[in-house]
Amino acid sequence: MTRTVQQLFDLKGKTALVTGGSRGLGLQMAHALGEAGARVMLSARKADELETAASELQAAGIDARWIAADCALEADIHRLADETLQRLGDIDILVNNAGAAWGAPAEDHPVDAWDKVMNLNIRGYFLLSQRVAKKSMIARRSGRIVNLASIAGLGGNPPEMHTIAYNTSKGAVINFTRALAAEWGRYNITVNAVCPGFFPSKMTRGTLREMGEDKLAAHAPLGRLGDDEDLKGITLLYASDAGKHITGQWLAVDGGVSIVTGG
Repeated sequence: MTRTVQQLFDLKGKTALVTGGSRGLGLQMAHALGEAGARVMLSARKADELETAASELQAAGIDARWIAADCALEADIHRLADETLQRLGDIDILVNNAGAAWGAPAEDHPVDAWDKVMNLNIRGYFLLSQRVAKKSMIARRSGRIVNLASIAGLGGNPPEMHTIAYNTSKGAVINFTRALAAEWGRYNITVNAVCPGFFPSKMTRGTLREMGEDKLAAHAPLGRLGDDEDLKGITLLYASDAGKHITGQWLAVDGGVSIVTGG
């Protein structure tokens, strides 16, 4: 029998692991998953911020837990996946969101900073996806992976932003999403990406200050930056059975910036 829209978006009984989930876009996505009924495991590096975030979710009636881990470290990634499986059972939804940025002109960009950005923003996504799939999703022939890319991964930024490592890593996330979706479709695992534009966050604070929030908002046809609700809908679509026939795709959530900048 065909399910209703409400049934297709329902995540009751599902478990979601969200990296970089203690604040910003990750916490917003965790809210979306929890509000739809999923149990949520948050991860980030700082225990105090995770505890605060989990308390916020719990106050909203969401079953939320947390594990402190650094997704730039392979040992931490394995521990995160294994402990989540031990505490909550099979992982149905993985949101790869932990990320880093670094601003420096390309000709002077430190190599160690390049490595830091690439290790966290793409290597970490691969290692955690691999661990979760091998330990849970492949055997059950079921899973949803949501990768956080960026409209910065669609092309260059204004020269004054100096974000070559970040742009490169997010471009890699988009093609990683396509390639992984092509390989793992036979296991009924969907892999999709979200490409946010400018959202106020700790990571974008310097850019917003340097370029001006009003100036950045003016670049968007909708005339504003992203807010605390704008990623909820796409997160739920990708994570639920409403999106079960969508894989290997990316969607810009940017107020239209990418359609006027050629991304």
